[in-house]
Amino acid sequence: MSKKIILLTLLSVVSLSASDRLSLKEQCKKEDARACYEIALPLVSGKNEKIQDVFEEGMSYMRKACILGENRGCDAMGERYYKDKNYAIARQYLEKSCTRGVKTACEAVGTIYRDGHDTAQNDVKSREFYEKACDLKSGDACYNVAIIYRGGFGVEKNRAKEKEFYEKGCKVGLKAGCARFTELDNEDKGIETGIWSKIKNWLK
Repeated sequence: MSKKIILLTLLSVVSLSASDRLSLKEQCKKEDARACYEIALPLVSGKNEKIQDVFEEGMSYMRKACILGENRGCDAMGERYYKDKNYAIARQYLEKSCTRGVKTACEAVGTIYRDGHDTAQNDVKSREFYEKACDLKSGDACYNVAIIYRGGFGVEKNRAKEKEFYEKGCKVGLKAGCARFTELDNEDKGIETGIWSKIKNWLK
């Protein structure tokens, strides 16, 4: 879910009257997943995130929203567990979120497998999730896939694939991806760059 959607949802809940909030709580008691989520969101966001009692209440509503089938609640649960470094539980939520096309979830699972957080380190799975995030226009994930092909982590080293993923990162706005793609592309074309190129120009 994008930050914009979260913000808009948060603003809509915050602007509710006390009677409307009470109504949402009653709807949640009747197992309305959307109502549970809308009650939970402001309680786990902003300043409330640092108020333990309020935050825990919010998470209880968020958990219920997820159980009742509100995907946004499940996404939020995964993000929360990941932020708290409870990676084993986070992964259970995040992998499902990634399947639904949540870019940040795919990135997070890629990192969990890359670094072996509460699971066996697995370069192949790491690449798979980073590639999904890259397809969802995560420049950082594209860059990570390029590094995997550069180093041969769980795959054969492949300069063409490395270059391809730097370019993908560049196309979604990652400056580091643009720089590395240009550097490799210039090398492939026999164009000298970097410090040696500058030294030769000085000596001319």
